[in-house]
Amino acid sequence: MQISVQEADFDSAAEALALTSGRNDIGAVVTFEGRVRADDGLTALRLEHYPGMTEAEIARHVDAAQARWPLLGVRIIHRIGRLGPGARIVLVITAAAHRRGAFEAADFLMDYLKTRAPFWKQEQYGDDARWVDAKLSDLDTARRWQKPGQS
Repeated sequence: MQISVQEADFDSAAEALALTSGRNDIGAVVTFEGRVRADDGLTALRLEHYPGMTEAEIARHVDAAQARWPLLGVRIIHRIGRLGPGARIVLVITAAAHRRGAFEAADFLMDYLKTRAPFWKQEQYGDDARWVDAKLSDLDTARRWQKPGQS
C-alpha cells in the first residue's frame, strides 16, 4: 500500500508500472483517474486536509479493502491545493490476481474518497467560492458497501 497526499501532479501510467513492475502474480490492474470538471462555470477547486490524519484515515480504508478482497497492491494519490478544470485530482490503482477483486476494491476506495475521506473542498466560480459537502447521490452509492447493522 502506498498513499500520497500532494500538490504535485502525477503520471497514472508510471504509477501503475511502478506498482506492478517485476510482479508475475498480478493478473488484473484497475486504474481510476479523477479529474476536475468545468461544470456550470467552475474555474477551480481548492482542496485542504490535515496532514497525517488524512493519510492514516485513507490507510484504514485501504486495510478494509484488503480484508474484503485479495489485493496484491494498492496505490492512492490525492491532490490538494488549487486545481483548475482538467487537472488530475485523484488516482486509485488496485492490483489482484483476478479482475473482480481489483474492480470492486477500486470502486469501494473511490466511494470512500468521494464521501468520507477527510478533505475539504471549495468550488470557485470566478470571484465566488463555496465549501461543498459530499453529494447525496454519492452517499447513496457508497451505502452499498455497508455491512448489515452499519450506519
